[in-house]
Amino acid sequence: MFQQTDNKKEPMRKVDTAWLRMESPHNLMMITGLMFLDRMPDLSQFSEALEKKFLKYRRFKQLAHQSASGCYWQDDSYFDMAAHVRRVALPGKCDYKELQDYVSNLASTPLDKNKPLWSFHIVENYEKGPVVVSRIHHCYADGIALIQVLLSMTSTSREKSLDFEVSETSREEHQKLGLLKQVINPAKKQFKHSLKLINEATELGKKIIQDPSLIEKTLADSVDIAEELYNAITLSDDPETVYKSELCTRKRVAWADSLPLDEVKAIAKATGTTVNDVLISNLAGALREYMIERGDDPDSKVIRATVPVNLRPLKHAKELGNHFGLVFLNLPIFEVNPLKRLAYVNHEMNELKKSKQALVSLGLLSMVGLAPQAAQNMLLNLFSKKATAVLTNVPGPPVPLYIAGCKVEKTMFWVPQNGTIGMGISILSYNGQVEFGLIVDKKCVPQPHQVIIRFPEQFEQLKEIMMLHPWDGEVHADLLG
Repeated sequence: MFQQTDNKKEPMRKVDTAWLRMESPHNLMMITGLMFLDRMPDLSQFSEALEKKFLKYRRFKQLAHQSASGCYWQDDSYFDMAAHVRRVALPGKCDYKELQDYVSNLASTPLDKNKPLWSFHIVENYEKGPVVVSRIHHCYADGIALIQVLLSMTSTSREKSLDFEVSETSREEHQKLGLLKQVINPAKKQFKHSLKLINEATELGKKIIQDPSLIEKTLADSVDIAEELYNAITLSDDPETVYKSELCTRKRVAWADSLPLDEVKAIAKATGTTVNDVLISNLAGALREYMIERGDDPDSKVIRATVPVNLRPLKHAKELGNHFGLVFLNLPIFEVNPLKRLAYVNHEMNELKKSKQALVSLGLLSMVGLAPQAAQNMLLNLFSKKATAVLTNVPGPPVPLYIAGCKVEKTMFWVPQNGTIGMGISILSYNGQVEFGLIVDKKCVPQPHQVIIRFPEQFEQLKEIMMLHPWDGEVHADLLG
């Protein structure tokens, strides 16, 4: 059943325009997600949940159009829910490999540009239970916005997740706001004046392109921003590794066994680091081990990941669109000692917290959205050569969620890459567990599962070292020294 709506055009934000135009045959700009459910949802109930909760965001009923004069949103005059929700069955054994192949094919297939750029595929016969595969184009929303969308589609009880007509109680709204604050607040502390600085970064960036001598300025924030811009432009290109080479048009996805979040927190507390530090150092160790197995020497190499940093104030939490900047994070694949890797990551993250890289990159993305397509491609290729991966770490809900009468047992997502970057790494916490997802270009890493299985292995190694080491208050100082 389609719905006819008006055809008014709505200009697209420049940052969202950049993400729409960023798509290429070898890097599609989709966020692909999985929700593992405890039971098969009724298709009509699942569609009703989307109709009442997902589509309350009007943007998801709009087409994303590109034209010579710019990009804009327009209501889909013939919107049909059936074109976006599909029920499918896996062939063969319906095991991990079959699901991996199916999701990899979806991640390699463009969304239909004649419809709103999203879809849900309900896999009914996976051996461990039903799975919902979602695909949403990045121009609609960033990861933080999609966490809000997930919260709005779900409930904290099975019964309430089937009640589509009754509004949430004040207690439920307060609970979900609390969950959302856990995502938003870290950025709020770090970037109190983000909107002001973003505007400064954008305006200064435009002026620097016209007059490079402005980098010589010696005034407060403008100097800091100019220096960050200069540093980003002059970064060396990342070295060629098994993870960075010529790209093809096929993606492969993989996911790891869950890690207990409490155990990660315990190691972070004992070492005076953070949960993020522990997980990222664990990631660097896994990448290192795979390189050695493939005959690629990591000992003399440092590779970078671009890391999204949320710049969305809590009052704008329910808005879609993209409100984040990117920073370059060095990954210590050269370091064999897990504790020294952890210290290195901790130091790098602390340095990034002092910088304005994220603000500069958001300003640059706005500029890219204004630039001609050829100039955009040149800039994106320039910056993507300086990194090997996109790394996203999102704190999800700490309690179990339910959708259309089904419990979400596990959830994860894969981030898109841009330019010449061929690897995306996703870390998501949910209901006391940490999930790792990996998406790679098939030409670079044909079997990403051989990389992802090393994530839990590396964590086990770190736990063993911690058990053997007599940790006390002085240890972290020695470690960082």
